[in-house]
Amino acid sequence: MQHTYHKNPIAIAVALLGAFLLPATVQAQECSAYYPFREGVRMEYTMYNDKDKVEGTQWQEVTGVSETSEGLEATMNMGFSDDKGKNTFESSYGLTCTGSAIRIDYESLISGPMMEQYQDMEMDISGTDLELPNNLSEGMELPDANVTMKMKMSGINMNMQVDMTNRRVEKKETVSTPAGDFDCYVIYSESHSKMMMANQTFPQRTWLSEGVGMVKTESYNKKGKLVSRMVLTSITR
Repeated sequence: MQHTYHKNPIAIAVALLGAFLLPATVQAQECSAYYPFREGVRMEYTMYNDKDKVEGTQWQEVTGVSETSEGLEATMNMGFSDDKGKNTFESSYGLTCTGSAIRIDYESLISGPMMEQYQDMEMDISGTDLELPNNLSEGMELPDANVTMKMKMSGINMNMQVDMTNRRVEKKETVSTPAGDFDCYVIYSESHSKMMMANQTFPQRTWLSEGVGMVKTESYNKKGKLVSRMVLTSITR
């Protein structure tokens, strides 16, 4: 599947493997253990830097759910606000529930700030969607995902690739956030970005809870030092 964009920012911060998770209807719960869909549900997260200072907030809201030949499909709107409450970026993306797994649009591997930087360029984007099975268990290996962008502006061509690799379920643990206490699976992954001569790798962990979805993420540098985190602070059902 391939999309072409012109002056149109695309979806979402890497940290986030999925901050778009919602309370379930019976049908949605049967479809997915971790990403039940329900139109109008909103999740809000607070983002912190390496010094534990608030850098802003992120929100995710389901704006539509429909049935397709592949399964239930949701349209997710998302946005970022800075530490002063100013809205800095908005976008949308899709995810599909096949019954045995969730497939998240590969564009979700591209961060919002990154897309802001290149939004004046013509872009051609392709990739492999991010998948999350319903039957998670400790030690499970998860499939890789990737996205490739070909950009052009004023006769200059640039390519960028983001790969999410080494995905695995590490353990189960309970997490406390302002939104409540949650029993979670901890998923480890590594995001590799390549552009021109620059290569960067960012390990990260995501805490997922059944019937809720993502409740926390942490990103690290290549030495394993925490550089940012995001925590679920409220759910509007």
